[in-house]
Amino acid sequence: MTELPFQAISPAASQAASDAALQAAPAMKARGYWATVGRRLLRDKVSMACALILLVIFLSALAAPWLGLADPYQGSMIRRLRHVGTAGYLLGTDELGRDMLARLIYGGRLSLMVGISPVIFAFCIGTSLGLVAGYAGGWVNTAIMRTVDVFYAFPSVLLAIAISGALGAGITNSIVSLTIVFVPQITRVAESVTTGVRNRDFVEAARASGANALTIMRVHILGNVLGPIFVYATSLISVSMILAAGLSFLGLGTKPPEPEWGLMLNTLRTAIYVNPWVAALPGAMIFAVSICFNLVSDGLRSAMDIRN
Repeated sequence: MTELPFQAISPAASQAASDAALQAAPAMKARGYWATVGRRLLRDKVSMACALILLVIFLSALAAPWLGLADPYQGSMIRRLRHVGTAGYLLGTDELGRDMLARLIYGGRLSLMVGISPVIFAFCIGTSLGLVAGYAGGWVNTAIMRTVDVFYAFPSVLLAIAISGALGAGITNSIVSLTIVFVPQITRVAESVTTGVRNRDFVEAARASGANALTIMRVHILGNVLGPIFVYATSLISVSMILAAGLSFLGLGTKPPEPEWGLMLNTLRTAIYVNPWVAALPGAMIFAVSICFNLVSDGLRSAMDIRN
């Protein structure tokens, strides 16, 4: 058997072959950070199940007028406190004979609005204040953060009750009071993460390039601190839902006869010994929405943790 002569391949030829192979290979687009977060969040079955429940509740509340439900304001003393499963009244009736299914779905509109709106407003205000305090430092940081610390001297529940009591009952006043309660918390988180970012190399490079403070905060810092602040804000939605329901329960929120879960708990508390299942339905809705927001927030926090 004759041996084939060994042919040495020069380094230049090897490099040329490698370059040709790389050029022939299909280009793979790198997955971005938020795409990775979304992919990891979709793998979390618990978070996705809770998100689906919240989506159903949101869509039901938005489409309530087109679902063919009974009038949530029309009652009848003849039909009062019907049990769950009664013919024509799937979830029974309340103390005034109004259909509970219709009132729960319509009540989701006010409950979700009063629960989510304060967090959105507090997120915008608190992020702005924390960004300025964390980046500027010095006396600006001291002035903003010491003012924020004043609100930490009071428990959230008592502060919300005090502000609502001073402003008066009503949906708008409830949103204002809850916004004031949540702004200090989000401001502190925003200031903390901004302080950890302001001395990074890319911020120093932006300063050296002549960018002003507003441009640096808006372009270079905000995108790097928005994630942790957003995750923390989503965890406050469940607290906001409970506080909003508590204000309505105490008569400082929504006024009768509007359907709202906290107010429905207040009006049905006298019927708890007569028809406990119907009286517990608004509380079950508040609990379900709150726990779903908490679990979605936990899933989002895990998905955004790049160390995992």
